[in-house]
Parts: sequence; structure tokens; C-alpha cells
Amino acid sequence: MTQLRLLFIIPLVLLWCCCTPLIDLAETGETFGVTGADLTPPVLGPAGAVDSFTFSLSFNEPLGAFHLENISPGIGDPQVVFDGTEVMIESSSAQIPGTEYSLDIRATDTAGNSQQLIVRCYGYNADIAGLLINEFTCQGSSTHPDVLELKVTESGNLAGMAVLEGTDSNWDQRIILPECAVTPGDFILIHFKPQGIPEEVDETGAVDISGGLDSHPEARDFWVPEGCGLSGNNGVLTVYTNPCGALIDAVVYSNRTSTSDTTYRGFGSSSMLNKVDTVTEEGGWTGEEAILRPEDAVDPEDSTATRSICRTAVPTDTDSSADWHIVPTSTASFGEINSDEVYIP
Repeated sequence: MTQLRLLFIIPLVLLWCCCTPLIDLAETGETFGVTGADLTPPVLGPAGAVDSFTFSLSFNEPLGAFHLENISPGIGDPQVVFDGTEVMIESSSAQIPGTEYSLDIRATDTAGNSQQLIVRCYGYNADIAGLLINEFTCQGSSTHPDVLELKVTESGNLAGMAVLEGTDSNWDQRIILPECAVTPGDFILIHFKPQGIPEEVDETGAVDISGGLDSHPEARDFWVPEGCGLSGNNGVLTVYTNPCGALIDAVVYSNRTSTSDTTYRGFGSSSMLNKVDTVTEEGGWTGEEAILRPEDAVDPEDSTATRSICRTAVPTDTDSSADWHIVPTSTASFGEINSDEVYIP
């Protein structure tokens, strides 16, 4: 009988939680002609920094070998310890909080199948700030572009924290915040449609050095790189501890209904539905039923560039549309305490 030799090309692995592949260099270490033999390399699951000196990686099956080819930027003298499905990469020097590290790794299972990946992880931030999405506009104008306001609820550092239009696994735009100490009551403005002018400076020190449209002299202004504005009527806004970390806060907004279409539960696209289900599963948004409907979202229909969507002056956070209202014309309050006035059409 002629033995069949099969060449397998491993497709790009979609990783979740705290890791993201940059380049797929996967290949099988062996070929097999025996039906039922293990021909699949180990798949990387949750990974990321667990403390200032350690990255942890988990795989879906026990490993026979693991090699760390490189870490960039360099960090101390990394040592690798692996046991079964778990790998710990320990360094003698601390990670820089919020810094993106590229890990070039090769993992081999006990059958000899190997997977090589370049993985992104982020330096451990031991002092995560408490942040709440407090106000936003998604119907911006040429003079008042789309902006999102965060209110600091707990002292900490912004290093590596991520603000996204979308979720950690499905986003359209995002900004990864730099190292910056903040205190309760501080306001942070995320400008989603910058002009790209020199005056648009990210404020990690003094709060009055940034220019640009709707910058505020008493709030911290940050500008989304190549930001093009938010989706006007249908979107998800999120804040994470890092680009692949834990969800801190979320807002779902939509002017659609359950009968807008039947394919995507009324949300208009598979991408939007995926974002909605993700923040629901992560505990970031709730509705009247377990399965979220467009009616459970904040309706942005009556908002404008100066009629912002915001929480009350003393914000509540039930992770639902009940927390939000639209203020009257010219009552947007970015960088200041919100207005409790409600727009009446």
C-alpha cells in the first residue's frame, strides 16, 4: 500500500484575550500517513502580562517544547518555564506599563506539530485608573467633530488603557493611552476626528497645552490617530484595561429596531451584532431580555454636534440606556460637569 504524505498549511490563528498575532509563520513539524494521527499544532489562547515581570501564555493542548525566539523591545534576561498547556516568561527587569511587546515564539505539541507566531502583549499596569464613559457626540460637524469624554472615578495610571469604537476583537478605531497619572473628577477628552494639526497634542502633563477643535483647557485632550469620526447612528464604544484586556465600560447606541432587518437581529450588520454580543457577554451592557435588541441601546436620533449624549451630573452606571439622555442644543459640556437638562423635540 502506498503511504500518503500530506503537506498541511496552517491558517492564520485568531487569538483572543491578551494577544494578537502580527505574522503567521505556522508550519507542521511532522507529516503523518496514519489516519487519525494528530496533525494540528497547538493553538494559543489567553495570554498577557500577569505582573510586572511575567508574561503568561496558554495553549489548547500540552506542549512538548517551547522556544522564545525574541522579545522586542528587549526586557532583561527572559527565562521560560512551561508545564503542560501553560507557559510563563519571566524577566529580571520590569515591563514598561502600557508598552507593546512583540513576542516571537515557537510552540510544539507532544506529537511534534509546531506553530510559530509573533504575538503582541502589553506591559503590566499595576495602577489601572477607574474610567467611565460620560458623554459623547456621534453626529459631529465641521466645527464640533465627534468626541468622547471619560470621567475618572478612581486614581491610577492610563498607561496602555484602550478606548475603542468597537470591541477588543472587532474595532474600527482605537487609541492606546500613554502613561499618565489621573485623579477622581478629572475629565479626559478623546477626539475621534482630529484635523491633524500640530496643536493637537496628547496631554500627559499640563492640561492646557493642546489646541484643536473642542480642546479644553482644564481637561486632558487625546487625539485618535487618523480618526475619521464615529458611526452616526449605530455603534459600540468601549474602554479596556489594555487593547486585549478586561472591559471597563461600554455604551451601545442605535437608532434601529428589531424589525429593521431579520438577518442581524435588527442591528444592520454582522459586525455590529458581533460587537453588541461581545459587550453583552463581557457584562458591559444589559437590556430587558438576555438577548440584546436595538431598542435596548441608546437612541442617538435627536443628538447633534452640540446636543450631546451624556450621563447625569452625578452619573449612574447600570450598564443600560437608562443612564443616558440627550441635552438641549448648545448644552454639550465636554470637560465639565454634565447638564441634567433633557432635549425635548
